Amino acid sequence: VQLVESGGDSVQAGGSLRLSCAASDHTAKTYCMGWVRQAPGKEREGVAAINTGAGTPDLADSVKDRFIISLDNNKNIMYLQMAALHPAATALSYCAPDFGACYGCNPSSVPNFAFRGQGTQLNVSS
Repeated sequence: VQLVESGGDSVQAGGSLRLSCAASDHTAKTYCMGWVRQAPGKEREGVAAINTGAGTPDLADSVKDRFIISLDNNKNIMYLQMAALHPAATALSYCAPDFGACYGCNPSSVPNFAFRGQGTQLNVSS
């Protein structure tokens, strides 16, 4: 499956943005899809995950009240709606699918998924 992320931009702190991840194949074939981000000099951090069958979302505690993950299985697109952005959110964000249910479907699992897109850059200025 090929993944293309988009929506990254430069915004001011407190702003909102929506990231998109378009998949070349049916997202419904996956078990889980998620978002992972990597800030300069830091480890990859799982931000959000969604069970593609049940549509059950799960968000990292750091973003739980501000981000929403959603999935359109008809269009094979996953979204991450982000609000009240902090400068700490400056990072390259990737979407990642999991086909085998090996890791569970939660934000901490997403960095372990074998496939990722090329990423989209988010810059949040103070």
